Amino acid sequence: MTLQTRMASLAWPLAAGLVLSAGAAAAHVTFKTPQATPNSTYRAVLRIPHGCGERPTLKVRVQIPEGVVAVKPMPKAGWALDLVKGPSATTSAVPGGTVKEAGKEIVWSGSLPDEHYDEFVFQARITDAFKPGSTVYFPTVQECDGAVERWVEIPAEGQDAHALASPAPGVRIVAAVAATPAVFTGGSLVIEGPWSRATPGGAKIGSGYMRITNRGPEPDRLIGGTAAVARTFELHESSDVDGIARMRAVEGGLPIKPGETVELKPGGLHAMLVDLKQPLREGDVVKGTLVFEKAGTIAIEYRVAGIGAQSAGGEHHNH
Repeated sequence: MTLQTRMASLAWPLAAGLVLSAGAAAAHVTFKTPQATPNSTYRAVLRIPHGCGERPTLKVRVQIPEGVVAVKPMPKAGWALDLVKGPSATTSAVPGGTVKEAGKEIVWSGSLPDEHYDEFVFQARITDAFKPGSTVYFPTVQECDGAVERWVEIPAEGQDAHALASPAPGVRIVAAVAATPAVFTGGSLVIEGPWSRATPGGAKIGSGYMRITNRGPEPDRLIGGTAAVARTFELHESSDVDGIARMRAVEGGLPIKPGETVELKPGGLHAMLVDLKQPLREGDVVKGTLVFEKAGTIAIEYRVAGIGAQSAGGEHHNH
C-alpha cells in the first residue's frame, strides 16, 4: 500500500467547515514512551503540544491499528470520551481468551487552548503481530475551532519519519530483555550474551561484545566474523594510556586458552562492525557469525542495547 493510499484511507468524516491549518506546526504529536515489547500492555501517553495555529483543540481522535487490542482509554476531567469498536480483522490471543472485537478509534472531546499543553492516556495490548524492529503507528487528528491538524503520515519503507511534515505518532517495538543471556555453542566453545550498542543515524561503525569460554583441552583462536548489518568485522582493543583513550587492531586473531573465558566489553577487547548498512536500533536482534581457527563458524545473534549502554541490559555510566 502506498503512502498516498494509506493517507486516503484515513480520511475520517469531519465536521463541515473544517479547513487545514495555515502553517505547519513546529512540534509534532508524540508518545511520551516511544517503545514497547510484543505481547505486552503498553501505557500510551499522547502529548498534544499546541492547537491548530492559534485555535483551541476541541477533539483528539486516535486511530487504533490492527494488532493492537484490549484498548482502554483513560477518562479526562472536563472531556467527553468515546471508544469506537469494531470487528477485528484477525483473532488475537490475549491472557484469558481471544479478541474478536477491538477498539478502532478513541475520541476525546473538550477544549484545550493553543497556549496550553496536555496529555491523553490510554492502555492497550500490542500483540506479536508487530515484531521487534518494527514501528506501530497511531494516526491522530486534532479537530479545532474551524481548523484541523492531521498527524497521519506513515513513512514508506526506508524513509525517515523526521522528513514527514505531519508524521503519525509511532511506537517502536523492541525485544524483551531476556532474564538470562543468550548462549551459542560450537565445538568446545561457549559464547554468552552477544550484544551491541545502538548507533546514531549516519554512523558507520558499531561494536560487538560477549563472553567466550573454551571448555576443551586445546586452545582456539577467534579469527573473524560477520554481522548482517555490516560489511566488515574486525577485532580491536581499547586502552587508557596516560589519560588518553587509544585503540589498536588485534593482529593474528584472539587466542582462547583451554579453561579460559575471554570477555569482549566496552573499554577493552571488542568487535568492530565496520561500514554499517543501516543504524543499529535499541531492541533490534542482529544475526551474525564468529569464525574460529578450530571450532569453525558459529552462528550468533547480537541484541542491541541503548546508545552508551555498558551492558546488554542497558546499564549506563553517567558523564
